[in-house]
Amino acid sequence: MRVLIAIPVYNERKYVERVLGKVLGFHRDVLLVDDGSTDGTGDLLAARSDIQLIRHAKNSGYGQSLIDAFGYADEHGYDWVITMDCDEQHEPERIPDFLTAIKADQWDLISGSRYLRPSKDDDLPPGDRRTVNATITAMLNDTFGLKLTDSFCGFKAHRVSAMRRLRLTETGYAFPLQLWPQVIRAEFRITEIPVRRIYNDPSRSFGGVLDDATARLRHYLDVFHTEMAKPLPFPSQEETAAVTAGATSGECVPCTCCG
Repeated sequence: MRVLIAIPVYNERKYVERVLGKVLGFHRDVLLVDDGSTDGTGDLLAARSDIQLIRHAKNSGYGQSLIDAFGYADEHGYDWVITMDCDEQHEPERIPDFLTAIKADQWDLISGSRYLRPSKDDDLPPGDRRTVNATITAMLNDTFGLKLTDSFCGFKAHRVSAMRRLRLTETGYAFPLQLWPQVIRAEFRITEIPVRRIYNDPSRSFGGVLDDATARLRHYLDVFHTEMAKPLPFPSQEETAAVTAGATSGECVPCTCCG
């Protein structure tokens, strides 16, 4: 089982070497996606020989960094991608928990949750972020019949063969609002595992209008409704079973994926 840890970075010179030092202590296959940093982060990473690196010529967005990481993992024969942030809000010490869940081979998406198992060591989240997260999480649960506790945590493990079925195009911070509808429609097996809630810099900016919580929530909802309006891109379980049966019997059975 080949696992790649993918870390998007943008102007993270303050944190990146310290984070990498810890991450490499738990796992050696690490990809950094430098999203057009202007503070020297990209040059610092390019000088290292112990990591893999993608560099964007200009800032293309958090979602684009993840999309590129998934593509890289697929092209290089990895079975799983663990995504985590570089601002010390995701503990490398939790990497073994994701590896254990991966080895169980029961899931297609293993999502970290900062609210699944509250701890006295958790930081209090900024009020606007908690409100937006809770609103979106409740909407996803109501829409899809889920029991998520944290829809925005970027600390996740993704099965590469399952991710091939998705058509991800959302390049910004609204990426989860495209990811969740697609993984549900693709009938991924989903679980959450607890991670610590850390906000060492509550003032970090989303950039532009997204720094306003009302505008940010509106943007997230727009992306979600746009995604939900798309035609169902995946065959249902029944259609997949019918195609399999047709292949066994030598018949060609039409389905929504190929007609």
